[in-house]
Amino acid sequence: MPQDDMEQEGKGIMVSDNKLGIKITTLREAHHLSQQDLADRCETDLATIAGLEAGELPPSLAPLIKITRALGVRLGTLMDDDEHHGPSYINQEQMQEVTRMKSLETASDAGDLSYFSLAAGRPSRHMDPFIITVTPSGETDHKLVGHEGEEWLFGMEGEIEIEYGKELYVLRPGESIYYDSIVPHQVRAHEGQTAKFLAVVYTPI
Repeated sequence: MPQDDMEQEGKGIMVSDNKLGIKITTLREAHHLSQQDLADRCETDLATIAGLEAGELPPSLAPLIKITRALGVRLGTLMDDDEHHGPSYINQEQMQEVTRMKSLETASDAGDLSYFSLAAGRPSRHMDPFIITVTPSGETDHKLVGHEGEEWLFGMEGEIEIEYGKELYVLRPGESIYYDSIVPHQVRAHEGQTAKFLAVVYTPI
């Protein structure tokens, strides 16, 4: 099974009313691509594309980034419900809701990851900032995935570990790491603890 598919296994929250799946279908058809064509461009299998479009698979960042690259759009184009051209402002009350709101959730051997977008609705952006909560999976056989772009992580609560190529880094609260995403990597809970961190993902188009 491809690595991208592994990232999508397990529990997850489907995007409300399958808006994400509908957007993928609409963009794919606008490019006159079949599901198999898109799967080939993303180097994944037909079942993954069909499952995402039907809302039957919990989406995760790595395959979505590859889909956006194949379709020539930004990640925010798939994930956002509304668009506006002003600043995306998150106040303190909204930030307190971050631990209870999940705009994207996936499970893999990295653990259960819940994403909250901090820039939803901002069109044509070059960066995607998230608050991510990760709980451990207990798995020891980790699978690394690479994709185009860059990532910056800042530890907030608990500790996470980043396996990056042949290196392993532990990120504690107040510490940060910046890396090229093309190198196979995985971000996961460290030593069985739940953690929360800020992630800013840049994906070129």
